Parts: sequence; C-alpha cells; structure tokens
Amino acid sequence: MRQTVLALGISMVLVGGSGKAAAAQWEFDGDHTNVDFTVRHMMVMDVRGTFDKVSGTLDLNEADVTKSTVNVTIDAASIDTRIEKRDNHVRSPDFLDVAKYPTITFKSTKVEKAGQQLKVTGDLTIRGVTKPVVLMVDGPTKPVKDPWGGSRIAIVATGKINREDFGASWNKPVDGGGLLVGKELTIAISAELMPKVETAKR
Repeated sequence: MRQTVLALGISMVLVGGSGKAAAAQWEFDGDHTNVDFTVRHMMVMDVRGTFDKVSGTLDLNEADVTKSTVNVTIDAASIDTRIEKRDNHVRSPDFLDVAKYPTITFKSTKVEKAGQQLKVTGDLTIRGVTKPVVLMVDGPTKPVKDPWGGSRIAIVATGKINREDFGASWNKPVDGGGLLVGKELTIAISAELMPKVETAKR
C-alpha cells in the first residue's frame, strides 16, 4: 500500500521545571504515509494495494522507547488496488464491509526491543473484530528539519495477518486446487511524522 500507515503536528511537550522531557507527541503526516498490503491471487501472483487515508499518533518516550504508544486509524473505504471493480468488491460485506465498519484501527499494547528493531504488539480491529498482531518496526529515526522549520521523524512497520481471523473470508476455488484469494496478507506501513500541535494553542 503506497500512502499510507501519518502526520504529527509541530511541537514537543516538556515537563516544566522538572528538567525531564515528557513523551514527545507526534502525529502521522497523511500526505507522506503509506499503508500497503500484498495478497496472493490464484496461487500464482501477488496483488498489491494501498489505503489512501491514514491518521495516527505516536507518544514517543525518548528515555525508554519501550514505554511509547502508537494509535493508527485507516479509512477502510480508501482502499486502492488500481481496479475499481475489485476495490468495490473489497469494500463490500464479502471483505471489509465498509458501510458497517468504516475504519480499521491499531492500538499498541506492548513495545519491546528486538535487536536493531522494535517489536510492537497491539490490537488490530477489522470489521469490528479485534485480534492481537505483531509488527516489526524500523525507527523511529532521529528528527530532521524540514524546509519550513519543523521537525520530522519516520518509522517503517511490517507484519502479517490472516484475513479470515477478522471475518473477511470470501473466496472461490480455482482449477487444480487452491483458492482465488490468499488468506495471508503482508502489511507494510511507512510513516512520516511531525510534532503534534495542541489544538488549544493554535
């Protein structure tokens, strides 16, 4: 999924007078975030797709990254596989049922260090069904300055899910055995984030 999985404002929150930084609050930049997926088609090739509308927040604990939290919301209807007929089918009750379940969400429950990566466990909700999933994360990168004086960081998260676990079980058999649509999806979220600006201070 190109995009996709987030813009995060323009300020960091400091604990006044304590000399210690609070969790830096970041927001996904939706214009520079990709939530992509790959699924097997007819057992012979991969179909790739993306979600075009993604938002989210990251509370980054700079002193101990394992105490950080992330929340992501995806507009399920924003799916794009480059074929309108297929996209409409995926939006239907056979798969995502977007009229009844308009969003897909991920909320982290645990962050662990795993070598040079982070192992992020969280609750993924699709079609109203919530299941634990694990994402392997590269980043967050060190902040860099953009041309407008703001800060940016980035993360890349990957994982796999079984769509049938979430009730998206439509399928058809193909000649010679196998199924039309694979059960397993590979997910990749590439997100650029900005410091979050508190609405009350805007």
